[in-house]
Amino acid sequence: MILTMMKKIQVLLVDDHTVVRNGLRSILENTNEVEVIGEASTGEEALEKIPLLKPQIMLIDISMPGISGIELVRKVVKQWSAIRPIILSMHSDDAYILKSVEAGAYGYLLKDATRDEILTALQTVKNGEKYFNASVASVIVNGYLSQVQKVEKASESRKTLLSKKEKEVLRLLVEGLSSRQIADQLDLSVRTVDNHRANMMRRLQVHNAAELVKLALEEKLL
Repeated sequence: MILTMMKKIQVLLVDDHTVVRNGLRSILENTNEVEVIGEASTGEEALEKIPLLKPQIMLIDISMPGISGIELVRKVVKQWSAIRPIILSMHSDDAYILKSVEAGAYGYLLKDATRDEILTALQTVKNGEKYFNASVASVIVNGYLSQVQKVEKASESRKTLLSKKEKEVLRLLVEGLSSRQIADQLDLSVRTVDNHRANMMRRLQVHNAAELVKLALEEKLL
């Protein structure tokens, strides 16, 4: 009978504190699931070691000399799509969490995370999913909702920039009518229609009619 050994998750630790790296190595290597294949004390050192070590997952601190952990995540995701970076940080601030997610982090763990949570995160990320515990996930959801509200408010604000007649012209532009056709339908001169279009483009800060129509559809300006 041939026994198939499960391949361990290969992890690169990136933290400028030796005591933190030693602690993580002790926790992770005391299992049958993880192999710490290397360490780096800075983002620059990590970038040098990646081509040689080829880790599956990186556990990365945020605050380090040189490039930050968030910038390192951004570089790793861009250059090595197969590597999955996880932030492991003492920072629980919303801004750090949201910036890490935006950079492409596959997970966000706090340094007081339990051994079981770290292992769960590693296994989850190894399987191609992202890992965020309930409190971190809540921050991400709230950040997303806040962004949606900002977009909605901006859209409402843009609507107030347009006059009733401009909205009529814009509606017909969206329907694909030419300036001549709009002028005939609204009983205006072509020059007046063109002036309305130019004024809307200036107020909404777009450069041509195509961008104007696109904005109207995306932000439901009509």
